[in-house]
Amino acid sequence: MARIKIAYLGGGSTRAAGTMASFLQTGEDFDGSEVVLIDLDAERLDLIRRLAERMAKARGLDITITATTDRRAGLTDVDAVLSSFRPGGFEARVHDERIPLSQGVIGQETQGPGGFFMALRSINVLQQVAAELAEVAPHAKVFNYTNPVNIVAQAWTRNSDIPLVSLCEGPIIFPRELARDLGLDVELVQGHMVGLNHGCWSYDATYDGRDFIEVIAERLQGEQLPRSVERLAQLAVTMGAVPAEYFKYYYFEDEVLAELRAKPTTRAEDILSWAPGYWDHYAEQVTVAEPNLDPARSRGGIHELELAIDVMDAVFNGKDEIHPVNVPNRGGVLPGLPEDLVVEVYGRTVDGWIEPQPAPPLPRHVLGLIEALGEYEYLAADAAWSGDRRDAVRALAANPLVRTLPRAERLYAELAAAHRAHLPGRLAA
Repeated sequence: MARIKIAYLGGGSTRAAGTMASFLQTGEDFDGSEVVLIDLDAERLDLIRRLAERMAKARGLDITITATTDRRAGLTDVDAVLSSFRPGGFEARVHDERIPLSQGVIGQETQGPGGFFMALRSINVLQQVAAELAEVAPHAKVFNYTNPVNIVAQAWTRNSDIPLVSLCEGPIIFPRELARDLGLDVELVQGHMVGLNHGCWSYDATYDGRDFIEVIAERLQGEQLPRSVERLAQLAVTMGAVPAEYFKYYYFEDEVLAELRAKPTTRAEDILSWAPGYWDHYAEQVTVAEPNLDPARSRGGIHELELAIDVMDAVFNGKDEIHPVNVPNRGGVLPGLPEDLVVEVYGRTVDGWIEPQPAPPLPRHVLGLIEALGEYEYLAADAAWSGDRRDAVRALAANPLVRTLPRAERLYAELAAAHRAHLPGRLAA
């Protein structure tokens, strides 16, 4: 049982209640620990703190939960940092979605120009966090869920010696979600996915012992499917591998762009309309002795960031486990990609950290897009950490959803103006 001090960056977010529910679900493995919730809104922080305390008490756990808006103080002497925050909130995400769409480019949270500016904002904060940890908690380990997790990890691991792993459930859920949407039993899907975060492919997916691709092909020839499902099924059968859902933005770019532009609201605008209901639900639950979060009234459902908590548990409690991770490709564990590029592979927890496991090479017919995305992510990480406006425009022009320099210049100018308050001066100019 690990008795550690954990800082949760984003501890006052709409996801924080579900995250604390996840943590306390396995709380016996951390009994005697302290969780410090860190965020900007003192009122919401206090609500999450009180709710988490009630959940811990209901489970009979000895876990101290505190909250602070003073990030440096909250990070002092921590053993672990759980990072899941959104600089600028969902209001900033609205810009990431709306501005690209206005210029005929897909607007999305982690992809394209929206994802690029999310990276600039996130890394601006995490660069400060890295400097603070080096002074007040140099032996801490960072478990990152702040998006875009791959670019964040790329920037951090090239510039800080403090260990960081970025995490995402995508490799676990993408095949299962496709099976669900095809009317199949998700419990019968097995397999692994590797590549880049939100850009991974299966290489061994099976369904009830059969090749999953064969099963998908049969479904395609049968009943009429919703177009969103048909697209991914077509892509899987054509490429011979189950894709990450996010590949729809590239392999069906024109079609998806038209759908996004036709929709009256963006995803961020939808979430902003739901957020007050989340906070009302959390406020209700803090008044009962045994809080019971309603999945329909909680951001992301009742349990959030479970993978990060599982990996943290394995690292600090010496469990020999394998999980999907985003780490540098050192030793070429994913053949065909640079060793200093962050890749999404599987990692085994060994000796208090993560040992990436070798993966088979991706087939050449999917490798080209992965290589292009990898080069863009590398440039984006460097621009965010230490570059200037020209470096940022170069990176944005390298993004496969942007491609042309005039478009990159226009997008950068408008998005940088919208996000000026959340960018360092060298990038806001």
